[in-house]
Amino acid sequence: MSANPLAPPRLRFPADASALTARIWPASATRTDDGELVVGGITASDLVAQFGSPLYVVDEHDVQARAARVRTAFTEAFGRIGTRAHVYYAAKAFLTTQVAAWMAEAGLRIDVCTAGELAVALAGGADPALLGFHGNDKSDAEIARAVEVGLGTIVLDSHEEIGRVARAAADAGTVQRVRIRINSGVHASTHEYLATAREDQKFGIPLTEAAEAAAAVRAEPSLAFVGLHSHIGSQIFDESGFREAARRLMDVHAELVASGPVPELNLGGGWGIDYTEADEAFAPEDVADALATIVADACAERGIPVPEIAVEPGRYIVGPAGLTLYRVGTIKPVTLETDDGSSATRTYVSVDGGMSDNPRPALYGADYTARLARASDAPAVLTRVVGKHCESGDIVVNDDYLPGDVHRGDLLAVAATGAYCWSLASNYNHVGRPPVVAVADGAARILVRGESIDDLLARDTGVVAGSGR
Repeated sequence: MSANPLAPPRLRFPADASALTARIWPASATRTDDGELVVGGITASDLVAQFGSPLYVVDEHDVQARAARVRTAFTEAFGRIGTRAHVYYAAKAFLTTQVAAWMAEAGLRIDVCTAGELAVALAGGADPALLGFHGNDKSDAEIARAVEVGLGTIVLDSHEEIGRVARAAADAGTVQRVRIRINSGVHASTHEYLATAREDQKFGIPLTEAAEAAAAVRAEPSLAFVGLHSHIGSQIFDESGFREAARRLMDVHAELVASGPVPELNLGGGWGIDYTEADEAFAPEDVADALATIVADACAERGIPVPEIAVEPGRYIVGPAGLTLYRVGTIKPVTLETDDGSSATRTYVSVDGGMSDNPRPALYGADYTARLARASDAPAVLTRVVGKHCESGDIVVNDDYLPGDVHRGDLLAVAATGAYCWSLASNYNHVGRPPVVAVADGAARILVRGESIDDLLARDTGVVAGSGR
């Protein structure tokens, strides 16, 4: 058979529609001799039998290994230029108390951006002195709580936050370490909603106002100016954006060094991961080496000390380590006319989840890879995996090839769902959010329990006890 004319150019017709491309799937993902998907030493069917579907599955060892790899890459790269690097895990990608503990064990710090994320990180045993707090609209209560617990660094996102954080620190009788988030103006090559350094958007202080902001911070006795921060976006594959942002930040950093100490520089995160075979993700060692070279050269040219560096990966650490298991429901072939006047068929494969457990395709047009949990040698057909919700945009995988014998009751796995799926999940159509389980060495344990109908009714104040069940 050949490629379906309805398929996008990026999607190649597979030689084997059951094959698992290693860079897309969790490190432990494999198949048994009879073709069943296994992750963490447990078959997909056993996981669903125990925990139900949909089900988020996280390869525990893979998360830990990826965290350790990033820390090693940056420690070694910046050690070669005579400084230290601090890796902050971007908690918004996926955070539970156990994930917070994993990050601490791997020697990572954690970046949070709400009171809820802060509470989870602390409950997971994170050292507050090793946390950073982001956010473009921090409440007074969030700032006060961060100061109260001795949070390591608050990232100032606007001029008005300078005074608000200073007052909170003064009220607490402490000196709070702060960074200034700079909008570098670098236009990252990613989806518009994921680009965070363009001029016309909500994050950061313009590059041209950095010196003014730093002077205001230094004038506050209850604040300690640590340095600048930049984040240009996420799911980025073009390294030129990272290079340009680092260069622009180093220019401002050098200017500020002339008027006082600037011990650190935070270069953010945002490196892309492989969701499909068309993606080509960076290796963390390459990112670390490139940034270290830029920083070292910039400091040498300007005759200034090399600062300590911080970075904030999230998706890279947890994204590829996760997958989601679904139960297949309705199968619906749809025949369409092609551009040349002929016809072709796309097979719609409905599953028992959808945009409530993964809204990224609807939000960003995100692409994913799907595989049946069983192996099959049936000819591949072009499919669109869709959810059960009342939206035409409820698409889980827009385009992929699956074996043509896919049928109701099959288990289907979607790769690389470890980041921004559980975090963005909702109760749309009053569907409970799925459980999250960690798998390792043939054992599974719940990280977050799933929601039942009773859970959904529990917050509805009009419900009479026991009704609706």
